[in-house]
Formats: sequence, structure tokens, C-alpha cells
Amino acid sequence: MELDQAYRENVNDLYRYLYSLSKDHFIAEDLVQEAFYRAYLHLEDYEISNIRAWLFKVAYHAFIDFQRKNKRLVTVDQLVEGESGSKETPEKRLLEKESFQRLLADIDSLREQERHVLLLCDLHQLKYHEAADVLGIKLNTLKSHLHRARKKVMDRVKERMKTDE
Repeated sequence: MELDQAYRENVNDLYRYLYSLSKDHFIAEDLVQEAFYRAYLHLEDYEISNIRAWLFKVAYHAFIDFQRKNKRLVTVDQLVEGESGSKETPEKRLLEKESFQRLLADIDSLREQERHVLLLCDLHQLKYHEAADVLGIKLNTLKSHLHRARKKVMDRVKERMKTDE
């Protein structure tokens, strides 16, 4: 697969993944460009069977390098609003946005490794072995992190539902 085709097929997923990590549109765009620049430099050096997982791994390492360079915590100021259907009311959109913000806050409250595993496996739908390769951890470790992360998020959602009633 050529880099142009890989770019067209994976740029949006990589952007969403990096945006979920950095919480900043411009940083995510820069990191996507950095990931594809690194892919351009090293694509011919490696025998890659799954370009999508490899690009996620490159993007993850670009984010880690960025994080090390800046050593600062990025906070969430704004969320990207989803496309709305014609039948949705403003109240419904507000409630959905509010619940989405709560879910993101729950995910952000997880430990870093659990958050990365949850985002890669559930949001970006990478296979377990692909996500383990991206994060550089063993498959069993990934599964235990994913199980804990899902349980913590579900417990927080259930607790919030009880308090809202």
C-alpha cells in the first residue's frame, strides 16, 4: 500500500485518536502530520503487514514525544459538536452533549494506560493484538487494562444514573 492511499484511509481516525489524547485541534493536526512524516521517512525500511496499526503506533509515539517535550497538562475547553439530525431538538442536543462531556470526563479520570487502551480498542476499534503492539505491552496486560477501564467507566455511569434519579 502506498502512503497516499494509507493517508486517505487513516487520516481521520488518526486525527480523532490524537485529538482524544491531546484535547486540542491544532496539536492533533500537527501530530497527524508528524506521524505521516515519520511514516514517509521509515515506510520503506520496514516490512509492514498492517499499515493501520503501524500508523497508530507511530502516532502514539509522536504524541508521547510531544508530551515529553512540553511537560504540561492539556485541559478540555471545547468539545467537537456532532452532526445533528433534523428531528433533534436543541434540548436533546444539549442533553446529549452534556452526557458526552460526562463520559469524556469519566474516561479522562482513568489512569493513562487504561485510557489509551479504552480509546484504541473501543473508540478506534483496533484489534487487541494491534492495540497491544501500538502501546508496546503484552496482550494479557492490555486485556486486563481494558477490563478495568470498562468496569470503572460503567461504575461511574451507573453511579451518576442513580444520583440523577
